[in-house]
Amino acid sequence: MPDNSPSVGVDPKIIHEDMELLLRCRQGDAAAWNRLLDKYERLIYSIGLNHGLSVEDAADIVQLTFTYFLENVDSLRDDSNIGGWLATVARRHTWRVVAKQRRVHPEPVDSDVVEILLPALESDQPLERWELAEWLNQGLNLLSERCRQLITALYLDPQEPSYAEIAAHLQMAEGSIGPTRARCLEQL
Repeated sequence: MPDNSPSVGVDPKIIHEDMELLLRCRQGDAAAWNRLLDKYERLIYSIGLNHGLSVEDAADIVQLTFTYFLENVDSLRDDSNIGGWLATVARRHTWRVVAKQRRVHPEPVDSDVVEILLPALESDQPLERWELAEWLNQGLNLLSERCRQLITALYLDPQEPSYAEIAAHLQMAEGSIGPTRARCLEQL
């Protein structure tokens, strides 16, 4: 599952210590397990926190990561890269939790975004205008933050920024705006 590329730039002493710990863990040495947990717990915990998870969710990521490690300890392909392996597993679990939270509790779209569209509607029917605004709001709330920002910048920003301005604001390559827009519109 995780990328197990060689540990470039890692101190050989750390690699040797990790390989020794892993060997002892595979033999059922409880002290080795405790040392491994102590060594990497804060790293894994920080990954969840750095992605905006709550303290409880970050603690769950630690538990999930070490559980996955325990289940796969005998099948690791690169014994010299335990830290990288654990970090990769933690990031993937974190991304899943973040994605699930976005689906369950989407961030509300700024009401200004909806108000920008309303004048463009030709209907004099307040109910139709409200339904369209609500439909748009719900659709935008289902998108990832990045897609929401991109769609808003492309179609709803009254200043009509250029691709270069959008790329700079969203910190993405200008050439990736079109393909990203297509994926976002498909999701919408």
